[in-house]
Amino acid sequence: MSNTETFDFIKALPKRTSSHHTQRAYYRWVDQYLVDLADMKPTRGDTRLERMSKLPIYRILPLLLPDTLDNWLASLVEAGHSRQGIDQARASIVTLADLMAQDDLISDELFAKLKYVSSPPIELIKRDNTLLTQNQLIQLMNASRDNSTSTNQRLRNSVAMTMLCTMALRREELSAAKWGDLQRQGEHIFLNIRNAGGAVEVPPKLLKSLTYWRDAIGEPAGDSPLIRRIWKGGRIAKDGLSSDGIWLIVKDAANAANLGHVTPDDLRRSVAGGLRDADHSIEEISRLLRHKNTIITERYLKRIPTQEED
Repeated sequence: MSNTETFDFIKALPKRTSSHHTQRAYYRWVDQYLVDLADMKPTRGDTRLERMSKLPIYRILPLLLPDTLDNWLASLVEAGHSRQGIDQARASIVTLADLMAQDDLISDELFAKLKYVSSPPIELIKRDNTLLTQNQLIQLMNASRDNSTSTNQRLRNSVAMTMLCTMALRREELSAAKWGDLQRQGEHIFLNIRNAGGAVEVPPKLLKSLTYWRDAIGEPAGDSPLIRRIWKGGRIAKDGLSSDGIWLIVKDAANAANLGHVTPDDLRRSVAGGLRDADHSIEEISRLLRHKNTIITERYLKRIPTQEED
């Protein structure tokens, strides 16, 4: 590989930090970025230094996108990394992008967008994990319907809550979903997850609720929001529901079901923990969570108590 096809991170990094400790940390995180997102093998010692001195540009450029960085940082939160570690991981990728922009390998505009990607909140780490049982998830889904004030809200809440309680979606993913993201593959329907990669199968028991909700909207266009706002009186808005709106559906349903404080992250954990406790394979759980590899999934599951421990 010629010099024009690689980037020497080791040579460039001292322009940003003279600390050998920080440099080693940045090499570790950049290596992890390539392992998680480009399916490259992890390296250590001299092998890692060799990789850092000859970073393959064609493998890195497709990964230097704001949404890709944002989703990777979120996966680090799920894997249980500390605030300091997550901030350092972000800084390593942003610094790499900065140095590559100076060499005209990426645009200044793209670097600016990457620079404004912030570290995600670590509520998952700061508070005790809440793990809901299967019966509690069913209570939550029922409460989201029964707590509705109109037929259209009931239809919408049924779809939103069932997807959260069965498909392990993040609230941002559900908020961003479009009708066109639903794709048929053989006898199954899958939801393509925007900005995260991968797809999740739609449970058969949800298909009827989706049909009723689609009929209420009136054959929505493919680029229209899957989950929409509901005006007072039950009229369906054209605008999609924000991620905070998704959280409000969960909050209201949890209160109605007397389950206390429950967040969308708790539902994602509960789905994953339930599958683990039911002896589903790590590969199956990893595909559902859309982790880049099973190592991330294993770390994630270690933070989730079993039903006996909860």
